Amino acid sequence: MAPRLKKILITAGPTREMIDPVRFLSNLSTGEMGYALAKMAVSKGYQVTLVSGPTDLQPPKSVKFYRVISAIQMKKVCAKLFPRHNGLIMTAAVCDFMPVTAGRHKIPSMKGLTLRLKRTPDILESLAKRKGRRIVIGFCLETQDLLRRAAAKLIRKKMDGIVANFYDPNGHIPFGRRRVNAQLIDAAGKVQRIVNRSKGQVAKTLLEWMEGLGKSSTENV
Repeated sequence: MAPRLKKILITAGPTREMIDPVRFLSNLSTGEMGYALAKMAVSKGYQVTLVSGPTDLQPPKSVKFYRVISAIQMKKVCAKLFPRHNGLIMTAAVCDFMPVTAGRHKIPSMKGLTLRLKRTPDILESLAKRKGRRIVIGFCLETQDLLRRAAAKLIRKKMDGIVANFYDPNGHIPFGRRRVNAQLIDAAGKVQRIVNRSKGQVAKTLLEWMEGLGKSSTENV
C-alpha cells in the first residue's frame, strides 16, 4: 500500500439519463470493472467506498456502498465523499448527454419526436481540479486513435493516470466478464499494456500501478 493511499473512492457502472419515467439514455457498461476493483482493493487492505450506477451486481463485502442513477446524482454523492479519500478510480461510464427536459409522464409514441440534449456534468474533471495530493485515475473508451485521445483526456482533466480501452464491436468488446486489453498511461506519458486479462487480473495490475504512482508522487514532494 502506498503511503498516501488508504481510502479509495471507486465509481462503477453506467448512468441513466431519464427521458420520461420509463425511458432513458445510457450505454453498455455493466459495472464489472469497478466492482472487481472494489473487491481487489478490499482484499489489499484498503478502505473502499463504491458509488455505482444501475447494475445487476452485488457490492463486495466491507465496502461502503452508494447506489445512484443519473450523472447529477453521481456528481453530488462523489463531491461529498471525495474529500474523505486519498484516491479516486473513476471507472463509471457516465452518460455524456441528458435530455434538456424530462417528461413527468410517459411521452406518447409519435412520429417525428425530436429529443433535445445537453451535456451531463463532467464529474471526473470537477473532482480532479481539487484533488490536492490525492491520486486520481480515470478510464476512457475509444473506437479510434486510442492513445492520442486518452493522453489528451489525461492532460485536460489533470489526472495522475488513465486506463484506455478500445472498443470494436467486431473484435475487442470490453464490457461484461470478457477478458480485455487495456493501456495504463501515467502523467509522464509512460504506457503499460495489459493483454487478454480478466477484470480481476486487470484490477490487481491497476492497483499496483496506482500504488506506484502514489509512491513516486510522495518522493517528489
